[in-house]
Amino acid sequence: MSEARVLACIDGSAAGEAVCDYAAWASLQLNAPLALLHVLEPMPACAPADLSGSIGLGSREHLLSELAEVDERRARLLREQGQLMLDAAAERVRADGVSDPIVRQRHGRLVDTLQEVEAEVRLLVMGRQGEAGDSAASQVGSQLESVIRTLHRPILVAAGQFRAPKRVLVAFDNSPSVRKGLDLLLQRPLLAGLSIHLLMVGADTADARQALEAERTRLQQEGFTASADIRAGDVQDVLLGCRRELDADLIVMGAYGHSRIRQFLVGSTTTAMLQRTDCPLLLLR
Repeated sequence: MSEARVLACIDGSAAGEAVCDYAAWASLQLNAPLALLHVLEPMPACAPADLSGSIGLGSREHLLSELAEVDERRARLLREQGQLMLDAAAERVRADGVSDPIVRQRHGRLVDTLQEVEAEVRLLVMGRQGEAGDSAASQVGSQLESVIRTLHRPILVAAGQFRAPKRVLVAFDNSPSVRKGLDLLLQRPLLAGLSIHLLMVGADTADARQALEAERTRLQQEGFTASADIRAGDVQDVLLGCRRELDADLIVMGAYGHSRIRQFLVGSTTTAMLQRTDCPLLLLR
């Protein structure tokens, strides 16, 4: 991998099709290559209990040999399964309009693998939970949480069935991290042609209104259809309620910085939004 690209993490989870569709959409919006990545995580080898006192040496050696063969067959089947998933994903994104997806299968831990290629990633697309995740749709996979905490790239978390984004809800708090995130979005065509609504959750003060209006004006000057609003209440409830009112297709939240944003990431806000959102969530890092 060399050119900055959209990278989609492919596995056998229920979100697999949505991940493909949102990754294809992002690739076409950004006019960037799309890479499909499947990571074979290390699995514990089959190992017998200490049977040296209960069976003969020859029998034990035979059992160990058979277990090694089982491990080898299992590894081969997992590689073949991963390749089948990648082939199906490549076929789906081609149907979505991506002409030449890049397909990669790697061995190792997902977070480590993503860190190795991070410099070449423009946008990462993942499902809310992985293949081994809880069956409850609202559960957040431990892999996703680890990736969010570790990587410093925008992450698009697919949720629900694919719907091409037309209306975007941006959680705006006038922090340097969010302004920086919006600057990056304006430099890239990911949100080109989409309607953007800025929502600030908190007290409707003169300073807050001034900052919000200044950002709305800037977006309009950049050619976006932009609106803005300030609402009081619980952050998650307000964001999700506004999303439903606007019928927004994508929620954008800031996740930059150091101590403040690290606290934001590991705290309840991000976790609650990931659990409760019924549309994709774009985390800006």
